[in-house]
Amino acid sequence: MARFLKNTENKVGKSPDDLVFVGQQKLDNPHIHIMDFDSVSLREIETDTPEDCREFLASKTVTWISVYGLHAPALIKGIGDIFGIHALALEDIVHTGQRSKMEEYDDKLFLILKLLTIDPDSEYFRSSQLSIVIGENFVISFHEEKIDLFSPARERVRKQKGRIRKSGPDYLAYTIVDIVVDNYMIVLEDIGSQIEDIEEAVIEEPNSQTLNQITHFKHEVNYLRKTIRPAWELIAQVSKLDNDIISEQSQPFWKDLLGITIQATEVLESYREMLSDHLNIYNSSVSNKLNEIMKVLTIFAAIFIPLTFIAGIYGTNFEYMPELHWRYSYFVFWGVMIVVAGLMLRFFKRKGWM
Repeated sequence: MARFLKNTENKVGKSPDDLVFVGQQKLDNPHIHIMDFDSVSLREIETDTPEDCREFLASKTVTWISVYGLHAPALIKGIGDIFGIHALALEDIVHTGQRSKMEEYDDKLFLILKLLTIDPDSEYFRSSQLSIVIGENFVISFHEEKIDLFSPARERVRKQKGRIRKSGPDYLAYTIVDIVVDNYMIVLEDIGSQIEDIEEAVIEEPNSQTLNQITHFKHEVNYLRKTIRPAWELIAQVSKLDNDIISEQSQPFWKDLLGITIQATEVLESYREMLSDHLNIYNSSVSNKLNEIMKVLTIFAAIFIPLTFIAGIYGTNFEYMPELHWRYSYFVFWGVMIVVAGLMLRFFKRKGWM
């Protein structure tokens, strides 16, 4: 199954106003979670009706609206109509094959990022799309599925930890993106330890399984690169913005986040080089092993070539050969051949040539 592109056949020829979900449904029941807060108060609501969000449009507090389930275009459109989200942004939200990017729409900032998780069955990385709309007093996050990744941020809001309750929506958006980027680093640490473990196997005992591992991780590193590098570009754009959405107080946090994403991309490049080196070492080890095998076989051949030459000239046509008149000579002859062949096969197998 292709991981980079989604099947867009259903949306060909459609207007941006006609929202068509592109992707795989990952949630049964779409719903909305609302956290409305300031430095002294907090209110939480769970609902599946967009109209319940309307009262927070003109609120003086900061509102975090989390929409779960992108396969319900009516729900997405309802949220978009209430908060004045641009039609192109809504189209990108329900199209889960988008590349990470940033767009400015009037008085709102629109971000798309990819969340990374690992499929425990296939051990392949998979991504889900996270879209964020930042307004004057609200942040709306659109999720493909409900995962616990953002639970720490919600706990910080509930327990008034840090500056999240005292800051604006731009800092809340930074907090969300920071969690995504931190998760990138956790993913990179995990795959990095596995890549380093391959090196020992490549040097000591290269085999087809080792080659399969190298190929697998090369595919995964390329996938991570195509996921993380656009996020770096997005954060670089946000850190250089000059508008009222991202305040001067939040700019240092975004710039710090930029440094982390740069580090992540550098680590990915290092992993790509390591895997290329592992592949070269594997090929060299296999080639050296083949040379050892050929050396031994050449010695065998060198011994038997003159013997075969002598036997070819004289044959077995000697007048006095005791085996010629022995009743079981033919069977002994076959027995000797089978034993010799068996011993040679055993020798090759013990040497790891078979």
